[in-house]
Amino acid sequence: MATKATQDNLSPDDKDTQQEFNKLVNMSASELKKWLSTDESKSVGQKKDGAEESTGHHSGELIVDLLNQKKGDVSEDDLHQMKRVVSYIKRHLAQRPAEVEGSNWAYSLKNWGHDPTKK
Repeated sequence: MATKATQDNLSPDDKDTQQEFNKLVNMSASELKKWLSTDESKSVGQKKDGAEESTGHHSGELIVDLLNQKKGDVSEDDLHQMKRVVSYIKRHLAQRPAEVEGSNWAYSLKNWGHDPTKK
């Protein structure tokens, strides 16, 4: 089991990661969980070595767990996942297509907890 840290003993970089994660993940745990159950969610993303679930879909499940956990308690594994999420969302936002609504691009981002149609 990974060691939990409190907000008081997080490095400045770790605090920045948490802030970016909280800014970029604009879906609630319940919104994301509902999205992950849709066919659209399951239709996008890369699957490793014949896996049934895409990397992004699996990440979405981990994000739901992060959003549901007690604020302030974070493990090294949690921070690693938050960094992956931040990196993915930033990278994909830079590749915005002309038509967002209903695109695989939007579906993929939503699997990672970011709804690009939200204002």
